[in-house]
Amino acid sequence: MSLAVSSVLAAVFVLNVALGASGSGTFLSDLQEMLVLLADSIAFTVAILRREAQARGQRDQSHQQD
Repeated sequence: MSLAVSSVLAAVFVLNVALGASGSGTFLSDLQEMLVLLADSIAFTVAILRREAQARGQRDQSHQQD
């Protein structure tokens, strides 16, 4: 779930940058853009930490069975 949120937020940021680069104007202000990037970073970090915890749990279970 966190990885999906991170992907959506990254897509919003990229779309905003692409619109700005094409001269169409942006739909996010500088502050809003920063907050989107902050939220994206947090969501991505949460997703990675959850996956690492899941992998560690699976590794620990396999070691207990040995």
